[in-house]
Amino acid sequence: MNIFFRSALLLILAAFVGECIEFLINMVLAKELGEEGLGLYMSILPTILFIVVIASLELPISISKFVAEKEPIFHRSMLIHALRFASICTIVFSLLAIWLLPNIPVFDRYHPLVPWLFILLIPIIAFSSVARGYFMGAQKMGKIAFANFLRRAGQLLLLMLIFMFSSFEAELALLIALCTLIASEFLVLGFLFVAFVIQMRELKNRPRANLEGKKVRKSLLQVSIPTTGLRIFHAATFAVKPFFIKETLVRAGMIDTVAMVQYGKMAGVAFTIGFFPAFIAHSLLIVLIPTVSEAYAKGDLERLQSLLRKVMLLTAGYGLPAVCIFYFYADPLTALFFDDSPAVRYLQLLVPYFLFHFFVIPMQAYLIGLGLVKDAFVHALYSTIFSFAMMFILGSMPSLQMDGIILGMNMSAVLLTFLHYVTICKKIKVNLLLQEIK
Repeated sequence: MNIFFRSALLLILAAFVGECIEFLINMVLAKELGEEGLGLYMSILPTILFIVVIASLELPISISKFVAEKEPIFHRSMLIHALRFASICTIVFSLLAIWLLPNIPVFDRYHPLVPWLFILLIPIIAFSSVARGYFMGAQKMGKIAFANFLRRAGQLLLLMLIFMFSSFEAELALLIALCTLIASEFLVLGFLFVAFVIQMRELKNRPRANLEGKKVRKSLLQVSIPTTGLRIFHAATFAVKPFFIKETLVRAGMIDTVAMVQYGKMAGVAFTIGFFPAFIAHSLLIVLIPTVSEAYAKGDLERLQSLLRKVMLLTAGYGLPAVCIFYFYADPLTALFFDDSPAVRYLQLLVPYFLFHFFVIPMQAYLIGLGLVKDAFVHALYSTIFSFAMMFILGSMPSLQMDGIILGMNMSAVLLTFLHYVTICKKIKVNLLLQEIK
């Protein structure tokens, strides 16, 4: 348990610095890209997330689970097979991307080079995923923490250096902003690759046993396929959401360009502020997956129950004060981006959405560790269908517009949290008050 909290604290501190840098990145982007450019940047980010999910095949999660559950003598053999598998996936996905991406209408409003940037991202993510998964499972969280920091710091430094000395037209400025994002991922790959090679040499000098490639792939895919399906579903809905929201707002009487700007302010300002504390939840997720996997493999229900209580208390301990600050200090917080912005109201209305997502993220790690990825997918399906239905019904009302969109998002966050929580409590034999069921 001490290892768990030490690892979590390290990731939380590094993630806090990273989120501060992310805050600065979005401020730079808001200044250099303008309102419409920021809206376009934020609208393409879900597509980038979708590509990242496909390219990684959720190998960080499946590899970390494998490493946490298996003896160290099997690690090197598993990693070699994982690298081969990642190489095959990279070739297949790159060829598919070269065929599909340039023809997707989403890219019509962007520079012609943008699809090729995304194709370049595929091998970067695929190989860094293998290294990331091993370090997560082996509880070497210092390397994960530095990699996460390096991504943000690298992008901010590049943005400042480029925009400090030159000014660009809107389309080119947006392309450069996306280039810095890809370049930061390349920096992460370089760091993780060097650390991974050193670790592989250490494992070579230790006692080891060989595994069949077929068994390794089967073991990884048993976790990767359902987890990737879940992430693809999330990424796909996230990618569709900006355009769905825009069309819904147009139905409510809002002009097309105004709708895009409003979404940009919600995603680029309200989401940036509201999800700032989520670095704690994501840090817990990274540490929870191998910890819960190991405890469940040993049948240690008492440890799982105790850990859930502490995670819920920790989440409430930072989540409740955070959303109170967002609500009461929304005006000065959003003024860091734009003056007299409707994002003030958006941030206040989104308070329930942020709070419940702080709980959802570590609970999702619990579901993965307990082998309940299919349940997580079903929960996501139900809550997403409900969310889109409510966003459409409420958001298309001229009297509500963006307020209706946000109300629909809040409702789905509550539903998803409840479904996750009930399922976890049932699996580890505790009631809803987290008391053990005799």
